[in-house]
Amino acid sequence: METNKRSPAARMLRWVLMMGLLLAGSHLSAGEPCLKLVFNEYCLGGDIDQLMLQRKGYVHQEQEGERRALIYADDRDLIYVLAFQGRIYKVVRKYGSETLITFEDLLRLLNDKYGPSSDESRYPAYVRSQASKIGAIRRGDGRERHSWRPQGQPWLVRLSWTRELGLALEYVADQLANEQSRLQAEGL
Repeated sequence: METNKRSPAARMLRWVLMMGLLLAGSHLSAGEPCLKLVFNEYCLGGDIDQLMLQRKGYVHQEQEGERRALIYADDRDLIYVLAFQGRIYKVVRKYGSETLITFEDLLRLLNDKYGPSSDESRYPAYVRSQASKIGAIRRGDGRERHSWRPQGQPWLVRLSWTRELGLALEYVADQLANEQSRLQAEGL
């Protein structure tokens, strides 16, 4: 008779690791890479049908041809999950709190995590102060937008504040988003 010579702590660690692998495997179907786990729940590059099975409770669903969108509510925020040909190419969190403090906090956190951003903001020439920038955003005359492209990653991050979408943080899978845009432009 063979005895287990591992300590209880080692057995527990092994069990936790095995369960973690089983759970991780259950999030993706075979061949579906998770390029980036976004907001600890949404797999960029993953299968949207799998997400619908695992994360019920979306508040709205749209489908147009091979494009699909799910909208989830998270307190005051809305999370948009966009897919093309069944694969998630974009996850967007639209913040319910559209304030300068929220924007600056997010910008600081993202700069700490991903390094300095690429500032793609646009404002009319007369805009100089922070108050006039916010006014231009609310009128639709300006936009605040910063992006990060982590080296070697097939995705990017964008923080934007516009009249149309409000304050939003988006994660985009480059190749999937480009393919979706190309086919949409071709009318497919």
